[in-house]
Amino acid sequence: MKKYITTPIYYLNGLPHIGHAYTSILGDVMKKFETMRGNEVYYTTGTDEHGQKNQHSIEESGLSADEFLTRQSENFRNLFVDLGIDFDYFVRTSRPEHKKIVQEILQTIYDRGLIVKKSYEGLYCEGCEQFKKKSDLDENGCCPDHKKAPKAISEENYFFRLEPYRQWLIDYINTHPDWIQPAKYANEVLGMLKEPLDDLCISRPKSRVWLGVELPFDHDYVTYIWFDALVNYISTLNYGHNPDFEEIWANSHHLIAKDILKPHCIYWPIMLHALGVAPVRHYFIHGYWIGEGGVKMSKSLGNVVDPVEVIRLLGVDALRFYLIHNMTLGGDSQISIPMLKQGYKILANNIGNLQMRVLKMTQKSLDGKVPSADSLNDDDKKLVSGIADRFTRLFSQELSLEVISELADSVVKAGDAVNAYFAANEPWVLAKKPEQRERFEAVVYTTLECLRLIGLAMYPLTPASARKIEDSLGLAQVSFKADFTPFKLAAGTTVKVGDPLFPMVE
Repeated sequence: MKKYITTPIYYLNGLPHIGHAYTSILGDVMKKFETMRGNEVYYTTGTDEHGQKNQHSIEESGLSADEFLTRQSENFRNLFVDLGIDFDYFVRTSRPEHKKIVQEILQTIYDRGLIVKKSYEGLYCEGCEQFKKKSDLDENGCCPDHKKAPKAISEENYFFRLEPYRQWLIDYINTHPDWIQPAKYANEVLGMLKEPLDDLCISRPKSRVWLGVELPFDHDYVTYIWFDALVNYISTLNYGHNPDFEEIWANSHHLIAKDILKPHCIYWPIMLHALGVAPVRHYFIHGYWIGEGGVKMSKSLGNVVDPVEVIRLLGVDALRFYLIHNMTLGGDSQISIPMLKQGYKILANNIGNLQMRVLKMTQKSLDGKVPSADSLNDDDKKLVSGIADRFTRLFSQELSLEVISELADSVVKAGDAVNAYFAANEPWVLAKKPEQRERFEAVVYTTLECLRLIGLAMYPLTPASARKIEDSLGLAQVSFKADFTPFKLAAGTTVKVGDPLFPMVE
């Protein structure tokens, strides 16, 4: 089955932050999870390169638009490569092929009489690049996200009518209960739909915003950044020119943060419906990363977590695992360098130390060869089979945030179980007693086989560490497929001690 996974495309007026890293890591974990299940996955992430905020940054930089956009886009691309994110296509909305499809879609909707030109007076938030109702503002008349009062603007623009589609969207949400996940966000969208929808302003005059896709039917205007950006999800699939579009789109999944719920879950499905295209298959919505103690991150407080710094301190896999393991579904989650270091210790103690101890034991007492499984007792077999069954069940489930979260938790719990087994059976004592040779070999085999299963399950989360685990077990050519058949580690296989998976950090 072909599946399509997307992240939002990110404004590039600033440097990539931990929120960008998380969403794109999450998409990569989902891609690897689905690939292990035997599905073909097309995964996209990238940068949103138009709009007023980006325009202001270009003007302040002293660079040409192309120089600035390329430099900033590469900041994101390079970070994602460093994070082990295996994207299939890196979106840049400044590319001609994207602009062409945006213009084709605009012309189609315009020709259907769904776009009208009219004068408008409203409150415009430059941070959101959206017009706001007074009811959208806080008690001080400010945008709740950007803490600034929007500007009163009066100008002539083009508008796309949303209200005729409101009831259709309400009905669609109610008849597709798993469309928006977690369900609390579906309820939020339904709350937004209780009142009539204002027409969506889909243009900006070039006199104010020149950085954008020119309207095909009026050269004095560029396209509203959200209309432009949302189209990336289908322009990336070469919508209108790809005979396989419907097959891929039928299994599409959008990953977004909760702050962009309205454009994605109201504007976008209505835009698609107007085109005659089915809605995305699923939305997966996540919360924010906030500082330790529930405090919002800010440079002035010194609690901003820079993903580049984390990679330098702890490595890529420590960051990947922490972000997946510690995101609270349906809410916000806390992160700090001390919390990341504590998460690193869990990985090091839970998986890394166990692996190193049993490998060294195998090297010293068994000439580095995997022992036979012939003398395993019922408890040994129960532990291995239980871990195998747990991961088999997980990888048989449909993709969701809950399944990915459970996968990370299951890795930790499996590690806990094997560590407890290892400590209870004391193989370092058994190794000194010739009469306990069979029991010693059974404990070592059980531990090594459990590590093989854990390493296989870790692949979507921490691909580099997963490969190191399998390689240390003499399985350098392992294919990471969701086959958790137990007792497949062959006796006589040569193990490799190597360097620690998670070396000590200060």
